Amino acid sequence: MNRRRPAALIAAAVTGAVLLVTGCSDEGKPVSFDSGPSSPSAGASAQGGQKNGAAPAKDDPAGKNGAAAQTLLPTGPKAEFTTQSSLGDGTKIGVTTLKGAKSGFTGKVWVWAPKQYFDEKYRNSGFPVLIALPGGNGYPKNYWMGTDLKLQSSISEWSKTGKSLPFIVVMPVLNPDAKHYYDGSDIPGQPKMGTWMTEDVPDLVRANFRTFKSRDGWAFMGSSSGGFVGLKSVLKRPDLFKAAIASGPDIVPDSPLWAGHDAEKQANNPERLAQDLIDKKGPEVALAFQVGTKEGTVVPKVKQFIATYGKGPVKTRLQVIPDGTHNAHTYVKGMGEGTMEWISKQMLAPVPSS
Repeated sequence: MNRRRPAALIAAAVTGAVLLVTGCSDEGKPVSFDSGPSSPSAGASAQGGQKNGAAPAKDDPAGKNGAAAQTLLPTGPKAEFTTQSSLGDGTKIGVTTLKGAKSGFTGKVWVWAPKQYFDEKYRNSGFPVLIALPGGNGYPKNYWMGTDLKLQSSISEWSKTGKSLPFIVVMPVLNPDAKHYYDGSDIPGQPKMGTWMTEDVPDLVRANFRTFKSRDGWAFMGSSSGGFVGLKSVLKRPDLFKAAIASGPDIVPDSPLWAGHDAEKQANNPERLAQDLIDKKGPEVALAFQVGTKEGTVVPKVKQFIATYGKGPVKTRLQVIPDGTHNAHTYVKGMGEGTMEWISKQMLAPVPSS
């Protein structure tokens, strides 16, 4: 599949950028995720207590449900976020520049925390993380940070009705430039985008937010080329991530930068990685695929992957979106029609203390 062609996705990103410029008076102002609209003291409570340790909820002192015992309080150092945009419920999408300690790559990362994150009753609880990746080159912006696609506001509404967990949404740049795509991998001689995506970005989140130690609190969501990166990342690092939503994804690596490095390329091939996981009998991963009925070349490839590798520890689900195209708006619609509810059931939920 040619990743240069998702014009609808690129158009969505441009629209989002325009809306951000015209519709956010707080843009560029410092934003803190230590406190929020619901509870000014929530951040202070989260910073207190046993650092890097478990924080069991009061109504689950033994951490029997797993989530409380798995809570990881922010490890620091604290990053400086500025406001990218604001949602109607008072929550904000912040942005920071991350210098990846492990990859050596420096790029922007956008983050949004749901309103529940700032609620006093969740002050001791971790929250699940969803790393959202765009299609196309995904540089210099990640279009999921725009408010026009309604990813964050939809998660906010879905979490109220039980269709979704209240995810922290993390939106890093996908590639280091707009000239090439890097398959979210450490291609020899190129920026280490695999390390950036699976280690540096999660380290930033752990440093600044209440998260979960367990992989059951970590997932990817991506469309088109971002769907490939999310799919590949979970299959390659099932020790770190439990689930992925892959919408209209590429199935195999196809960056031209792999030329001369076939062994490394195959080590980042979802088909081979899935088979390896099956042969090893785990750990279990949950892969939710989404395709629109008008995505002619994508549909058969996704169905073939599910038929071949959707067995044993590789749990799969397919959401077919009627009249759907290779478009981010299509994929958000599909998420609300069952994908988010299914993926949420595979993951740890925040635990209230009262």
